[in-house]
Amino acid sequence: MKASVLNLGCKVNQAESSQIEANLRSAGWSIVELSEGPELCVINTCSVTSKSDYQSRQLIRRAHRAGARILVTGCYSELNAGDVSVMSGVTRVIRNSEKAAFINELAGNRENSFDYGVRARSRAFLKIQDGCNYSCTYCIIPKARGRSKSVSPDSVISQAEKLSLMYHEIVLTGIHLGTYGYDLNPKVKLSDLTKALLHTSIKRIRLSSLEINEIDDDLIELLAEERVCSHLHMPLQSGSDRILKLMNRSYDSLTFMRRLQEIREKLPGISIGTDVIVGFPGEDVKDFSDTYSLIESLPFSYLHVFPYSPRPGTRAAAFETQISPDMKKDRCYRLAQLGREKRYSFMNQQLGTVLDTLIEKTSADGRSVGTTANYLKVTAVLERTVPGEIVRIRIVGHDGERLLGTSDESLLSHCI
Repeated sequence: MKASVLNLGCKVNQAESSQIEANLRSAGWSIVELSEGPELCVINTCSVTSKSDYQSRQLIRRAHRAGARILVTGCYSELNAGDVSVMSGVTRVIRNSEKAAFINELAGNRENSFDYGVRARSRAFLKIQDGCNYSCTYCIIPKARGRSKSVSPDSVISQAEKLSLMYHEIVLTGIHLGTYGYDLNPKVKLSDLTKALLHTSIKRIRLSSLEINEIDDDLIELLAEERVCSHLHMPLQSGSDRILKLMNRSYDSLTFMRRLQEIREKLPGISIGTDVIVGFPGEDVKDFSDTYSLIESLPFSYLHVFPYSPRPGTRAAAFETQISPDMKKDRCYRLAQLGREKRYSFMNQQLGTVLDTLIEKTSADGRSVGTTANYLKVTAVLERTVPGEIVRIRIVGHDGERLLGTSDESLLSHCI
């Protein structure tokens, strides 16, 4: 029996899709590409933008052309279940609330088969939270995922211990990771969980996206630990206070700036990335200028820039003064250029340093490619390395896209 698993979207979707794939394998299915004629295709969709909606429909059509029996889940099918259910080839729509039971079903209903842990290249994603209690005016995901739900600390620690036997880096993921533990009784904070995980055998922990006002002093202190990756992703979305208010974000630009600068002062080598939405309804020249100026002044190491995409059912979709596609494109281009400058500057700061690097692939000539704790790609010629190892690499240059490193006999004994 052959099956394909197709995925769009966030790290949580990737985690779930990988678990679906793993459980299909355990139930006797061979996982193949769509071009290899699978009997079954599971598609995990996304609805964060209109482009994601389009891509989700395209995947379903591709699977139908391949002749597969199609099961669809994820945020697009959650929000458009009726439309998806009548698409050619679709035999079942699995709601997000049913996904855990569905994954368990794929594994033959074995008890506790849904373990939240999955492989992503040489690291594992550990899903510890789902859903979102916020109400940003542009975002449809709370409607698709529901309110925040946390996995118990005991379950997270148990799964982390199992994953640590196979992977050296574990990424804690969630739809709204910073609200982890708010719904538990007794209440638990993300910093409490991270601290507990440091008492396990995990070699390296990475945190996925967090809101600026959810990064408390305890978490900053933990980010100084050698086994916690010196990397934060904090969505800004806009540098204009007027636009932030229209977005219903929970901070203003001054709060964001001060907190980020405080984090950087305490953790000088940390990598800080951000998301920016360009062309939000009503964004005028001054609003964009405020965003550009704020980002230019802050020590970001990379930017993810997105043109605003109206989501039916959100308040922002009904706002007047929608921005033209050409204006969005121009503003995206300018911020993307700034992002490249920020990344180049951060890479320059790494010259001469020694960075712990998770090896992701190697070649016959000894060339290895990996990701550093502070979230940069590095290429180096090394000896005795295999994918999945964490090694220390001396940074000697970069090519604009990746750091370039070299082995040093004095460092080889420090391989983890």
